[in-house]
Amino acid sequence: MTNPLEPLVMGGVIPRVDGIAKVTGRAPYAYEQLVERPVYLHPVQSMIALGRVTGFDAAEASALKGVLAVLSPFEAPALTSGTDPELEILQSPDVAFRGQLIGAVVAETAETARQAAGLISVDYEVREHDTAFSADRADLYKPEVVNPSFATDTLTGDPDKAFASAERAVDAVYTTPMYHNNPMEPHATIAVWSGETLTLYDSTQGVHPLRGTIAALFGLAEDAVRVVAPFVGGGFGSKGKPHANTVLAVLAALRLPGRAVKFALTRQQMFSFVGYRTPTIQHVRLGADASGRLTSISNDVVEQTAKLKEFAEQTGLPARSMYAAANRRTSHRLAALDVAVPSWMRAPGECPGMFAPEVAMDELAEACRMDPVELRVRNEPDVDPESGLPFSSRNLVACLRDGAHRFGWYSRQPLPRSALHDGCWWGTGVASSVYPVNQSPGSTATVRFLGKGRYEVRIGAVDIGTGAWTVLGQIAADALGVGYGDVSVDIGDTNLPWASVAGGSSGTTNWGSAIVAAARAFRDKYGTDPDRGSEVTAAQQDNPNTGRYAMYAYGAQFAEVAVDADTGEVRVTRLLGVFAAGRILNPRTARSQLIGGMTMGLSMALHEHSVPDDRFGFVVNHDFADYHIASCADVASVEAQWIDEDDPYVNPMGSKGIGEIGIVGTAAAIANAVYHATGVRVRDLPITADRFLG
Repeated sequence: MTNPLEPLVMGGVIPRVDGIAKVTGRAPYAYEQLVERPVYLHPVQSMIALGRVTGFDAAEASALKGVLAVLSPFEAPALTSGTDPELEILQSPDVAFRGQLIGAVVAETAETARQAAGLISVDYEVREHDTAFSADRADLYKPEVVNPSFATDTLTGDPDKAFASAERAVDAVYTTPMYHNNPMEPHATIAVWSGETLTLYDSTQGVHPLRGTIAALFGLAEDAVRVVAPFVGGGFGSKGKPHANTVLAVLAALRLPGRAVKFALTRQQMFSFVGYRTPTIQHVRLGADASGRLTSISNDVVEQTAKLKEFAEQTGLPARSMYAAANRRTSHRLAALDVAVPSWMRAPGECPGMFAPEVAMDELAEACRMDPVELRVRNEPDVDPESGLPFSSRNLVACLRDGAHRFGWYSRQPLPRSALHDGCWWGTGVASSVYPVNQSPGSTATVRFLGKGRYEVRIGAVDIGTGAWTVLGQIAADALGVGYGDVSVDIGDTNLPWASVAGGSSGTTNWGSAIVAAARAFRDKYGTDPDRGSEVTAAQQDNPNTGRYAMYAYGAQFAEVAVDADTGEVRVTRLLGVFAAGRILNPRTARSQLIGGMTMGLSMALHEHSVPDDRFGFVVNHDFADYHIASCADVASVEAQWIDEDDPYVNPMGSKGIGEIGIVGTAAAIANAVYHATGVRVRDLPITADRFLG
């Protein structure tokens, strides 16, 4: 075990400082926070997809011993209207999707609350709903922007003309299904009023953004709301935006001042109202000359959104800048349906948006009779194809070359369906991955000297399992010029300096930049011999290189699969990812993130698929019995490596985000390996055994 006083800084292999607390059960998650006299909430959800609640009979529920309050759309505290329709719950009897929160019961025990919720009788005026997603709907429309504020469509040159004259071409449609995010810790909240102050213990990816949303909804000053989230059991984007569950807990707390209202979602409720990844239909066309050089790229994307509130995933973005081509087009069109609102899920945009183009690149390599690695290298751009800016660093080719060497790529059979061993068809595949260097202003940190050589760093960041507790301490120690063991970190509370949400692989960039700014300001003011209690607060500085360089992390994923010749069962026997992600601040936590991303990509490729029943407007496989997520038995070998990359332009640490890039190319690499193994081209996820029948 590493000596906690050893002066390791950025780049050191340091164990998680919160690891022991977590494995011994001493790290309190949202629902486990110790509060006095807790009470328990169970929601009432709509059983129709569209219509109105016309009756809400809670008499039997209210008579049950231990029931303290019942909320309904006819009797609930008022919220500020016009803020966010997804969050403005119980303000009217209108029903916009099945599973919508239409009421709640609060009781002395969780069991009583659940029993009472089941006793409530709800009458509806049912209207005909529409949840059928397809690309041939007449009512598809163009959103103004795609997440968060990118242009919906882009056009460079004349891709249709270039495609028509291409010597080699791919023209195909690829689909990804609806996915539901299921972190180990479900969404959970404890809400309690103490005098004029509302305290929320919440499983959130951003304490300050959540505070701002709740304060606005309830007409409160922000300093009247405190949000605490020292430990979060995974988020993957689903906890990056506030959802209606937190609002419901606060509404209940208003009815029971002084009592701490606890609300943790069941696994089934996770499929109802806390977001999901939209399904996509992507029409990709690639044109190239006989040597494999791209002349045209287009990706026309169709997605779904909710009539209640628009969310447009930026699926077409990767095709805009990944490879060199003089003629390019991307577009997004939405089908507005009577469904819950889609939201962020790990690598929104890049994850589904690289699946289709990277499988198409594999198809193009075959059409050109080229090695898939060499095709990608041949189409390496000199500058960012979309903006024309130089890259701050771009080492995709290095990732491809290094990965091919490590994986033994060039020993593969040249033709598909060439390797039958032990009753399985074997094959290998490759795909590229990309993720932008995201950064947003505003994060602030405080550095304080505690005496006897020790420092405290305070910032309202949230560790959602990524290792922020550890890495932020490394950044602070490096910036202060002290040993890692001389710095303690305090995070996860709105009483601390403001911090951005943990999302878009931007946390370390934003929070680390603020810590570096505070450390430098501290040294400038107090030198190396400060008095006890000396402190400085400073905000992250604007990056002067923004707008001067295109900034991305890159990677190459390699997959080996075995497909049972009789049953069609697909097993991923090896996964290797090689990444170029700036300076790796902690190899231990970095490898964990990259392996986790690739494992999630494997799950996406082979297993995950939310199945909607359009007759009733809900997802039928809404639990872990039917929604399969990759487990240890599904993952034979996953390795993550990286190349040394010096990028002084991205931030003071030289780091790039690593939380999401691991998932980006994995599904495409597996799909390409499946084709190499079987000769069957699968363009629709997940890759299940029935794809190989017939």
